[in-house]
Amino acid sequence: MKMSNKYKSSTKWIAGVITIVSIGLFSFQDSYFEISKNLDIFVSVYKNVNTYYVDETQPGELMKTGIDAMLKKLDPYTVYYPESDIEDYRFMTTGQYGGIGALISRKKGFVYISEPYENFPADKAGLRAGDKILMVDGKSAEGKSTSEISSFLKGEPNTSLVITIERYGEEQPREVTVTREEIKIKDVPYYGLAEEKTGYIKLNGFTESASAEVKAALKDLKEKHQITSLVLDLRGNGGGLLREAVSIVGLFVPVGTKVVETKGKLTDWNQTYFTTAPPIDTAINLVVLINGSSASASEIVSGTIQDLDRGVIIGSNSFGKGLVQQTRDLKYNSKMKLTVAKYYIPSGRCIQRLDYSHKDPNGKAMTVPDSLRKEFKTIGGRIVLDGAGIEPEVKVEGPIASSILISLVQKQLIFDYANAFRNTHDSIGDPSTYSVSNEDYDDFKKFLEGKDYDYSTETERLLKRLEKAVEEEKYAEQIQKDLAKLETAIFKNKAKDLDLFQDQIRKYMSGEIVTRYHYQTGRIEHNMHFDEDMLEAKRILADLDAYHAILNGAYSDK
Repeated sequence: MKMSNKYKSSTKWIAGVITIVSIGLFSFQDSYFEISKNLDIFVSVYKNVNTYYVDETQPGELMKTGIDAMLKKLDPYTVYYPESDIEDYRFMTTGQYGGIGALISRKKGFVYISEPYENFPADKAGLRAGDKILMVDGKSAEGKSTSEISSFLKGEPNTSLVITIERYGEEQPREVTVTREEIKIKDVPYYGLAEEKTGYIKLNGFTESASAEVKAALKDLKEKHQITSLVLDLRGNGGGLLREAVSIVGLFVPVGTKVVETKGKLTDWNQTYFTTAPPIDTAINLVVLINGSSASASEIVSGTIQDLDRGVIIGSNSFGKGLVQQTRDLKYNSKMKLTVAKYYIPSGRCIQRLDYSHKDPNGKAMTVPDSLRKEFKTIGGRIVLDGAGIEPEVKVEGPIASSILISLVQKQLIFDYANAFRNTHDSIGDPSTYSVSNEDYDDFKKFLEGKDYDYSTETERLLKRLEKAVEEEKYAEQIQKDLAKLETAIFKNKAKDLDLFQDQIRKYMSGEIVTRYHYQTGRIEHNMHFDEDMLEAKRILADLDAYHAILNGAYSDK
């Protein structure tokens, strides 16, 4: 008996559906089996190590090490927070923690106060930058890491601790009692006038209060100074909460403007974000400053401003983080920050620079090749590219730091001199105009006498390579003598580097000394009048023809 063609087609269709369902079912079962099997193996290894290993183990620490190693295979933003680290997680999202309010750093086996925050407990108790922590509540601080000392200093608000410190220029250690407080670091540490009618807002982070702080600063600048232009400084801002980035963009564009779209493996994570609140000013001339440390939420703000042709981006290429994280609550009061999606700004581009799904043999994530970067267009038709962060319309190439400056900073000798300076000078005056005097620079050179700040110049490194090549290729003895003379000449010239590069060194010194009297806000105010990005921003905003030409695609900074 023959089947009809119609019946044959129906049979084939049903068989095809059964095959697809079967494949999907087996695929799901295989995946579930792999997960179940490997969990069993992991638990068995964990139990055997904790039961039979020759030395005592710390089960919690061992487990966190295993989890961290597993997550390291993914990307650096997928992180596990055990209950003991929840304070760090809270600080990351809210900017708040219980503690003394100070930055710390480590040097030669001890931890030092590197900067107390103005009007917070450390500052109120009289602690200064450069104070060497000897003991905390009677426990020795020697050999402790910054994370260990940080855990000692953090704690519940209104609890006290005694810190024993050694201060430069004082013979005897001193004990300082500090009462912890709820510390909330401002996202906007400073705002003010850059020029007449040009405001400046420095934004350091994107915690829960970021957009409210920017909004308050912008309104204050408009009401008190009637500003018509604004510089929003996102340099060094590593990002934070996506919703705060959306709200900050919303201060400058009409309500209902599309800012960013997220797309993940699960459709639940796919979402489009629009501005929801009335803007403050949709016409103000706007410059956004970025650099290689501007990442994530900073790139959403700067990238959206660029895609909408709403403002000019100045500085250097941003970091290139186009990944979105969500927090998942785990058992026993632990949490996990997990990468769940990529974000796409209004032009449709994703600015993620590194591909963590493809790594080289050393485990290093691959960058997106230039040949694979795609072109997109801003709302006005200007071409922008994906795959490598935000590229400024106006690129500023600052001076390359000299080898001697790098050495002085790394060896913390400028830091040490600023501490000594603070103990012998009561004040320095206006932070915006302060600069190191000739007399103080001569004093700094004397301070360096006998101290180790050896460094290699690029010329020396090239000479070493040449010497090695001459030796391997057995060139004439005369060439080796000439190289020895060259090495002597380089050494003599190197001795003059403190004078040759004194402009660089003095500028860095000035900023470091200013923080001893006027804290972080003073340093920002000081740098605002000297750094190259700000000078370029002020130049562009003073020439509105150039400003609008950039946004119209008719300007080049080449």
